[in-house]
Amino acid sequence: MPVTANTSVAAFEPPALGEPYLLTPGPLTTAYSVKQAMLRDWGSWDGDFRAMTAELRNRLIVLTGDTKGEFDCVPIQGSGTFAVEAMLGSFVPKDGKALVLANGAYGLRAAQTLQYLGRAHTLIDKGDYLPPRGDEVAAALDADPAITHVVVIHCETSSGILNPVAEISQAVYAKGRKLLVDSMSAFGAIPLDVNEIRYEAMVSSANKCIEGVPGFGFVIARKSELEAAKGRSHSLSLDVHAQWAYMNKTGQWRFTPPTHVVAAFLEALKLHEEEGGIAGRGARYVKNRDVMVAGMRELGFETLLKDRWLSPIIVTFFCPADGNFAFDRFYELMKDKGFIIYPGKLTVVDSFRVGCIGRMDEHVMRRVVEAAGQSLKEMGVADAAPPAIAIAERAKLAA
Repeated sequence: MPVTANTSVAAFEPPALGEPYLLTPGPLTTAYSVKQAMLRDWGSWDGDFRAMTAELRNRLIVLTGDTKGEFDCVPIQGSGTFAVEAMLGSFVPKDGKALVLANGAYGLRAAQTLQYLGRAHTLIDKGDYLPPRGDEVAAALDADPAITHVVVIHCETSSGILNPVAEISQAVYAKGRKLLVDSMSAFGAIPLDVNEIRYEAMVSSANKCIEGVPGFGFVIARKSELEAAKGRSHSLSLDVHAQWAYMNKTGQWRFTPPTHVVAAFLEALKLHEEEGGIAGRGARYVKNRDVMVAGMRELGFETLLKDRWLSPIIVTFFCPADGNFAFDRFYELMKDKGFIIYPGKLTVVDSFRVGCIGRMDEHVMRRVVEAAGQSLKEMGVADAAPPAIAIAERAKLAA
């Protein structure tokens, strides 16, 4: 039976207490029941909380498609970047070398992290928005036999591009190397099935497509890689092997866990399952994107990316060339109407981003478009078309 997203208006209540919708790649708008789950205090060493941790880990492994018991899940306190650093420091050996595939801020941050860790690395930098391709990866691996690992961002939210991870994985393993995936803004809505896309480890966090709140990330890795990581980490608190071994021995986190965040995340996981899992959640986000992008284009806005590369996570729009448009003013007008959007991160042209994830549906996205149209009128912007340089930059995608 095909799985579809539950998009009834009643299923997506407005944010509590008149809060604005967060049209960002996380933190994002959460369900009221997720917020309610944080109203109880939990003892971090108590058996009930240990059972919550075990349930969290097991539910996340299920989402990877692993039925052979080859993978395990290791929660890591802190933001998603903490989990990325933990993964890189634990799985790239001190005598290894990583090839980082970058097309935005988060690929560049991975390279910066490796620099801090003292790990040898090289970079394929595609600029703001071109995707790294499998043939480029294969050529780089042929040219440098010292490379042991490849690092890729699943969804680069600087631009909103969904990178071709399956294609990249095939190239990596065809050359006998290992793949590490930063699926921070994609896991839970975009498939990353271990039976279809090979990788050694991936990371994500509580406050993205599962629709929990910030407070921890998680590493899902092959048990063989976790075992090999013993003694490798640069950090006490970010040692994935040590956290994994201690959790498996005691059921507890090594250091104070974000108890309320875990409780909220379990509620979010239940809502995720009720919606139809990855397929259902992803279908809602795709609908959100399609409705919002169509409406914004009718207003005259142009997307940075062609449809082929648009992710259902967040979409980048060029700022209008009209002299009356100022992003800061546009941001405040949108916020006044109940929507918080995201600044752009492009280096060549001005832009802004609108997220498609969180506890909202297509009906909300239509209101977003209406609010954008009203804001343009209030600013006296007659034409939302971007400057010529923006169109020239986008033309590079056809290359």
